[in-house]
Amino acid sequence: MLKVSNLHVEYWTDRGNLRAVEDVSLTVAPGEIVGLAGESGSGKSTLIQAIMRILPSPGVITGGEVQLGEVNVLEASASELRSVRWVRLSLVFQSAMNALNPVATVREQIMDTLEAHPIPVSNLRSLDSSELMRLVGLEKECLDKYPHELSGGMRQRVVIALALALRPQLVILDEPTTALDVVVQREILQELLALRTTLGFGSLFITHDLPLMQQFCDRIGILYGGKLVEMGEASALGGPDSHPYTRSLMGAFRSEHEERGEVRAGERFSLHNRPTGCVYRSRCAEASERCAEPPSWHSRGGDDNKGVACWNWEETP
Repeated sequence: MLKVSNLHVEYWTDRGNLRAVEDVSLTVAPGEIVGLAGESGSGKSTLIQAIMRILPSPGVITGGEVQLGEVNVLEASASELRSVRWVRLSLVFQSAMNALNPVATVREQIMDTLEAHPIPVSNLRSLDSSELMRLVGLEKECLDKYPHELSGGMRQRVVIALALALRPQLVILDEPTTALDVVVQREILQELLALRTTLGFGSLFITHDLPLMQQFCDRIGILYGGKLVEMGEASALGGPDSHPYTRSLMGAFRSEHEERGEVRAGERFSLHNRPTGCVYRSRCAEASERCAEPPSWHSRGGDDNKGVACWNWEETP
């Protein structure tokens, strides 16, 4: 669905040219979630801005190809780009809670999105406003509210709804849960997984949180100094064959979680190494009393248990 080949991006400045993305190649298949991790300044946001062709000056794409289906994004005209953005390829921006128009209601902003882009016959009628609210876990009453009347998690859901309004084939998520608490992060990402099943879109997911990425992605790429140093199955991340930089990133998270007692010293840290008999359940009623794991495995939220997420014990045959 998305094929990026040998992409190079530079920032041209008076003090010389800085290569921010160097020879990056990756693919995203229909329905697949591909993660992209790396420290600040590794080129993650520059890469996705280049893919969307919204790279701000002085950024310049100096080589490579971006193919979305049969469309060559880097050679497309302005009108062709308009027919691609949000219709086939959409983006949930970093700090998305601040991406909404403060003087327009949610309904007005959804209608602006629908009117700004041509809707192909295959997407006709796409998703109406009420359906969008239901899909992202909001009440339809939110449609007539202004952004300042919504909580951070609700605004984040609205931005995701806008990105899904035209039922794109690919959604790029640039740290979509930044500045949200852990419970809300997990709830939103669980909803995105459910939406992927319902709407069938693929996703390129960028975040600093490697354990979170391991849990939600099919494959993960690691960016280091603008280069994609590793790409592989999420479950294999941080193993003995991984790039040294990947192992150092995983080591930092392992140390943090060892201090919390969430992983034993010396054990390779991975959220795939969940306790035997435990499976992740979103919106479960409560953490089961039979689960012998420490309370740190459980995450609760909301007075009425809505949005509760935990590792919930299940008997195995």
